[in-house]
Formats: sequence, C-alpha cells, structure tokens
Amino acid sequence: MNIKIINKSNHDLPHYETIASAGMDLRANISESIILKPLERTIVKTGLFIELPIGTEAQVRPRSGLAAKKGITVLNAPGTVDADYRGEIGVILVNLSSEDFVIENGERIAQLVIAKHERAEWQEVQELSETYRGGGGFGSTGVK
Repeated sequence: MNIKIINKSNHDLPHYETIASAGMDLRANISESIILKPLERTIVKTGLFIELPIGTEAQVRPRSGLAAKKGITVLNAPGTVDADYRGEIGVILVNLSSEDFVIENGERIAQLVIAKHERAEWQEVQELSETYRGGGGFGSTGVK
C-alpha cells in the first residue's frame, strides 16, 4: 500500500525494522528537549504529515521498551490518525514513572501501525440474539 507523506523533520522516514514488523517507529521532532515530569503529559510533534487511503487509519501506539523500562506510554493508546486528517502527527505521551524523563530530538517515542477498518451501519432492532455470556460485564467470562 502506498501512502503519501511529507517529512518536515530532520529524520529519516519511519520504516519497518524487520520483515515481520507491524509498526514503524515515530521520532520526536523538537527544537529543544522536553522534560516530562512524573504524571505529566505532553504532545510531541513528529514533523510528519500523511495522506491515508479511505478505509485505513494510522494507529499511534506505545513502544514496549519505553513503557517497560521508563514508564513512558501513549496516553490515548492507540491514537487514531483518520484518512481525512492532513495535520502534523503528534504523539500524546505520559510519564507514569516516579522520575523525570527527558525527550530528545530524534528519540523514538511511539510506533505507527497502518490498519484497514470497516465502517458500520446501524441496524436498529428490538432484541439481540442470546449468548452464553449474555449481559455479563467485566470478569464475567470465567476468568477469576
């Protein structure tokens, strides 16, 4: 799938690290370092602008290493970039650790996954089919 991209950053285009990678790393495109204090959040710009085909989205997801080692994650994971959005891709990062985290220009801050999606059409009905689970909510499927 070909996707149009404008790169206003000083970094290479996002790319897949291996043949089986689902995501591509996004890098911070900032003029000054950002100090993210514990429980603070910020939007980090990437310098990237994309044009997705209708029927696709770009999902902004946390990087597992950054989350596990530093407690830094994407606050609205996964963030969605819609096919009609033409602005700069920004990443909402949050620091869930107890220490300051410094974001440097070029730092790999998130990953981007391109995914196809369906559009739903609602069909209003008076009742739904029966299932074993029924209306059971959180934890009702036998997991204890």
